[in-house]
Amino acid sequence: MSDDAIRTRGLTKRFRTGQVAVDGIDLAVPRGAVYGFLGPNGSGKTTTIRMLLGLVAPTAGQVHLLGEPMPQAAARVLPRVGALVEGPAFQPYLSGRANLVRLDAVDASADPRTSRARIDGALDRVGLGAAADKRYRQYSLGMKQRLGLAAALLRPRDLLVLDEPTNGLDPQGTREVRHLVRELSDAGTTVLVSSHLLAEIEQVCTHVGIMGHGRLLLQGTRAELTARRGARVVLRVPAADADAAVAELRRLGLTDAAGERPAADGTVTVTAALADDDGTQVDGAGAPDGGAHGAGPRPQDVAAALVRAGVGLLALDVRRPSLEQVFVELTGEGFDVAR
Repeated sequence: MSDDAIRTRGLTKRFRTGQVAVDGIDLAVPRGAVYGFLGPNGSGKTTTIRMLLGLVAPTAGQVHLLGEPMPQAAARVLPRVGALVEGPAFQPYLSGRANLVRLDAVDASADPRTSRARIDGALDRVGLGAAADKRYRQYSLGMKQRLGLAAALLRPRDLLVLDEPTNGLDPQGTREVRHLVRELSDAGTTVLVSSHLLAEIEQVCTHVGIMGHGRLLLQGTRAELTARRGARVVLRVPAADADAAVAELRRLGLTDAAGERPAADGTVTVTAALADDDGTQVDGAGAPDGGAHGAGPRPQDVAAALVRAGVGLLALDVRRPSLEQVFVELTGEGFDVAR
């Protein structure tokens, strides 16, 4: 368990109605990773997060946080874990600072002598220093979300669990959260973050897990997930050379090569998949004639072969599937995730 900040085995949550919210998932979040936890509404993400933190008892399965079993080791583990789950809840008639003072006071492992410095530091870190003495009920949604982040950051954390951390934030606030996550990760904190903002996940996450109907459909590094469908080579050639380009690509073993209709400028776009039949990425050494043992040509091999064949190659690009394409492929749904 030492290599993972979070690991589950067969984690399951079944409600009394018979509904299975989480169905035997094996989650693996490496230490130091920024793990993007994605899934459509109702996919079981927040239920999973609540089980990880001991807020909900699992029906079956095991949970280890920071190498220790939960909830048995909760008293030792949770002081090392910061969390923002399903939006923050604070006393509405107290100021942001006063709310944090109350939270800090109930943390038996916190040093009361450094309380003021830690609270001020957390408020400044999330951009609430100037509004620290304003009543919580007067906070905007974005400010409330920032205060929840401040509460999670009152102490240095080995693990940070964030459920929709950018909810209600404007673009500037979203960028600040993104930078904060990177800063924490660079300092060695493992971060698990769920978000409906795909662009944010793609920019900050090193690993991704995709949930659907209570099951973990896929997990791995971001590069592994987007490479699973392989890359495509996209060429632009003169219309007169389109047939020759397609023929040469097929000779190289790119059997799905095809050209589109000529554009107004007299050029044609030709595409082909740079992948084996099983969908694995082909970026190893491949001979210009297609190579042996199922290996495909590299992009530079494609360009060289086309030039040798006399094709007027105007442009060559290699496009890999986006995380959104992988998500839609797995879930059949648009990207509107969170809970």
